Amino acid sequence: MARDLYNRAPASMEEENEFRSFAAVQNSFINRVFGWMSVGLAVTGVTAWYVANHFAQQIATMGAMWIVLLLLEFGVVIALTAAINKLSAAQATAGFLFYSVLNGITLSIIFLAYTQSTISLAFFTACGTFAGMGIYGVTTKRDLTSIGSFCGMALWGLIIASLLNMFFRSGSFSLVISYVGVLVFVGLTAYDTQKIKHLATAHAAGMIEEETAKKYAILGALELYLDFVNLFLYLLRIFGNRR
Repeated sequence: MARDLYNRAPASMEEENEFRSFAAVQNSFINRVFGWMSVGLAVTGVTAWYVANHFAQQIATMGAMWIVLLLLEFGVVIALTAAINKLSAAQATAGFLFYSVLNGITLSIIFLAYTQSTISLAFFTACGTFAGMGIYGVTTKRDLTSIGSFCGMALWGLIIASLLNMFFRSGSFSLVISYVGVLVFVGLTAYDTQKIKHLATAHAAGMIEEETAKKYAILGALELYLDFVNLFLYLLRIFGNRR
């Protein structure tokens, strides 16, 4: 019945009311995901700005601290993803916000490395690209699973290539990695958005309980947050007007 409601127009007043209720729950879930993603980005932005204006010069000289922060970030993402079904919604939310603060600390260095105009250009370009692919992911009837799988494998290739380039320090190779990175996260944005839409449909159909839906919304927000931040960083490297 839920699938029928989702795929066709209502034929009676009773069915129309059920259809509207279904759509309201579905939209509420999607709005919750994007709402938390926006909160996470805001927390990261404020944290990055504050640290850049007070502590970034000191932190930039402490290489070991950056490694610890990056490893801690990676650990938080893995823990949230692996334990999402065991955590409460409040714990998942706290973990996501904690990660947003950590990422803000590590990203504060970009205010020292790049000009304000370059950061702004990369940010607004990322916003437009992300919005476009998000709309596509929600509205398209095409199954994006194959694109998501391909981009997921390509992501591992990007990680390996980036690690190798830490030793070779090739500017041209770094630029190639950045362009590929943009394409990968463009694809992942569309795929993750469509996945969130499917979760919203399942929740509206009563297949996912409210408490579980709150946790899945946080997990979805984390995935979209990571898509946006990585898209922004790769665009920043492409524009590359360093101080």
